[in-house]
Amino acid sequence: MHVLIVEDEKSLAQEIENFLSHSGYRCDLCQTGKEASEKLFVNQYDFVLLDLGLPDYDGLDLLKEAKEVNAEAAFIILTARSSTNDKIAGLNLGADDYLAKPFSLPELHSRMQAILRRKHGLTRNTISIGGFELDILNRTFKFDNQGINLTKKEFDILHYLILNKNKVITRIQLTEHLWGDILEDDYESNYIDVHMKNIRKKLAAFSDPVWLETVRGIGYRIN
Repeated sequence: MHVLIVEDEKSLAQEIENFLSHSGYRCDLCQTGKEASEKLFVNQYDFVLLDLGLPDYDGLDLLKEAKEVNAEAAFIILTARSSTNDKIAGLNLGADDYLAKPFSLPELHSRMQAILRRKHGLTRNTISIGGFELDILNRTFKFDNQGINLTKKEFDILHYLILNKNKVITRIQLTEHLWGDILEDDYESNYIDVHMKNIRKKLAAFSDPVWLETVRGIGYRIN
């Protein structure tokens, strides 16, 4: 999961980044609206954590702009503002949740997980497919209660594909999701294919992952 943290309080931004990175998220930090606007134009994010009280930008204006270029992202407003009007305005502009400062990092994570479940129509933190089970919260992958030793990148690839089941995900989409910006020269790199080969090998030791399809010349799909 790729997260943009837009927060001008440097120490808080770093605390959030450290906590979420520990939980398997990849985070970008911005302290100004201008910097956030540039990153939102270039990258696609799964979550945007947005402080309304930015030094150079009205947070609500940035939210409106961000929804236009990152329509698939989930937005959580983080703010010390106590105005109910700001909360209503943010939600009306498409924010998924609102968290008043000060807040606990575990609560932030729980709200992100709840949004993820709603977005993908899940009722719990585990997803079953072909006898395998992926636990989003604990970042584990099992077959018949036997743990499968996946690397962080391997888990993230499976997680992303399973959340987007029945959709063809291109190699470029996977690369950008896992590593962020990539150079055009890297588009033909085979590192995604190498990871997929290793994933198939590990899963096949338990059961043939026939549901994991290679779409020739494009990418991969979970059926």
